Amino acid sequence: MKVRPGWIAAAILLAGATAVLQETKLLPKTMPLVCDGKDCTLLGGAHAATGEGQTAGMRSGFVRLAPGEAVGWHTTGAHEEELVILHGKGEAEIEGRSGMPIGEGMIAYIPPETRHNVKNTGTAELEYVYVVAPVSSPAGK
Repeated sequence: MKVRPGWIAAAILLAGATAVLQETKLLPKTMPLVCDGKDCTLLGGAHAATGEGQTAGMRSGFVRLAPGEAVGWHTTGAHEEELVILHGKGEAEIEGRSGMPIGEGMIAYIPPETRHNVKNTGTAELEYVYVVAPVSSPAGK
């Protein structure tokens, strides 16, 4: 896997600025990066049943898409999402809008409650880190 650790750390730190602050007993930690398949979790938010997790609500992962492959249409609900493109090129499709080209060295922002899809439109693998964080109130309100 060609994951650039510095990019992953930067994505996680950027998303941390948008995470909702909660009264939790979270501690700094390190853990192994284990990935298999096209999507792997880097950090996970609190579990619904136990309330325990690795973060106060932010979650992140790494995705690898082969040429022509897509993640599939989905929404992150009341959470915002950031995509940090590490390698390749593709398109971020947003329901009701034209697709937005994405490529290595770019960041894409997906607002809460936005149905979207990511697809690889290139000839090489598309690799990116996603960071999803809860929002306490919409921007500008």
